[in-house]
Amino acid sequence: MRSSYYFKNFILVAGLVMLAFIILGAIFVFIGRNYMLRERREELESNAIELGRLASAYSRDGSLEDWDFRIMLSSIARSTGNHCFVTDLEGTIVTCSDTDLVCAHIGRQIGQELLEDMRANGYYSGMTTLDGLYSGDKRYVAALPVLSAAGEDAAYIFAASSVTGVMETWASLLRIFLVTALSIMVILLLLCYISTRVSARPFTEMAEAAVKFAHGDFSARVQVDDREDDLGALAASFNQMAESLERSEKRRSDFIANVAHELKTPMTTISGFADGILDGTIPRDQERKYLETISSETKRLNRLVRSMLDVSRMQGATAEELRQKSFDAAELLVRTLVVFENKINAKSLDVNAMVPEDPMLVCGDADAINQVIYNLLENAVKFASPGSELGVSLFKQGEKAYISIKNRGATIPEEELSLIFDRFHKTDRSRSEDRDGYGLGLYIVKTILGNHGEDIAVTSRDGVTEFCFSLTLKNR
Repeated sequence: MRSSYYFKNFILVAGLVMLAFIILGAIFVFIGRNYMLRERREELESNAIELGRLASAYSRDGSLEDWDFRIMLSSIARSTGNHCFVTDLEGTIVTCSDTDLVCAHIGRQIGQELLEDMRANGYYSGMTTLDGLYSGDKRYVAALPVLSAAGEDAAYIFAASSVTGVMETWASLLRIFLVTALSIMVILLLLCYISTRVSARPFTEMAEAAVKFAHGDFSARVQVDDREDDLGALAASFNQMAESLERSEKRRSDFIANVAHELKTPMTTISGFADGILDGTIPRDQERKYLETISSETKRLNRLVRSMLDVSRMQGATAEELRQKSFDAAELLVRTLVVFENKINAKSLDVNAMVPEDPMLVCGDADAINQVIYNLLENAVKFASPGSELGVSLFKQGEKAYISIKNRGATIPEEELSLIFDRFHKTDRSRSEDRDGYGLGLYIVKTILGNHGEDIAVTSRDGVTEFCFSLTLKNR
């Protein structure tokens, strides 16, 4: 699949590069060839004009058929690379730039149609063989009258140039261009291929990682190489997603393991005691005690299921819906604190409550925030040292209200602080303590506050543990 991807991209780039060079080459051939031919024609016409002036001046003192003029004409022809000759008014060639004593051109006749065209326009310029005078390819021919002293036509002078030399020069330049263009194209294609491979590498790694994700392996990562472009940002986001998936998978595995562990103990107890009562292993006089244990474990299972349903229900709410409601945070905090009066007295805790007397209206669902306060107070009372102080406070800061609940007891290890809001997490790994808890209380707290768009923080130092969460003040 990767080879096909690279091949398609390479073919696309190669096609575009070749198309660009074909277009550039066609333009170069067309414009360059026409430019060189035009330059040659203009040079020939300029040469013919000079020859006409020379012939007019010479004809006043001598004959254009003289050998001296012919030698002069030959010298000019050699220096310019043109073929030159003179005709009389009837179009018969009377002298030529060829140096042969017997020139094949002298005496030849020029077509009357060309002469008439020259007489009408005052000059002639075009591609022609001059009625077979030049065998083979046509030549550029420029001709104009030779004027006498009276200003009348005395003869006609012709200058002809073969385009073969021009085309050979052009062909040489074209070959140089093609070789250079081909070399550049090969280099560009090679660079494009390498660039495509390098640019496509993160996509290839993402595809390979996605295949591993599909098989449950979330350890794959894409190499970023400190790229600061959009592709680097995409690769970094992909790695963040992979890390999130890996954490989610770990939490899912832990969740399943913890649920299995939480359900296994009470179900084993219920099954064992029920079987003992049914098969007579447990004496009749002790059946009531074991039935009470079975009832307790059944209620424990019921609380576990109810807590899990509460979590599911809380995850379905949105912050916009919850913030449409409002309540008095001070009243709710005091009312919830009163619920724990017996447990507080049982542990001889000294409550330090700093709650304002005036109402403090906040946005949110009162029942949901009541559960947050209840769970935090329950943990604070449960893990507080007997006879210690329990701190509860409510205060404003900016547009937020903050509720703080702290106790004195065992310090939570620093490595545990970031985990205590996970489902089924307990600092007591053996689970020998706190049999009434399931590690869902703080997870429910985090879920409720998250759905409200609020935050919660926890600190635990020198035996003092404090939970503090925010609520948005209602604008009156």
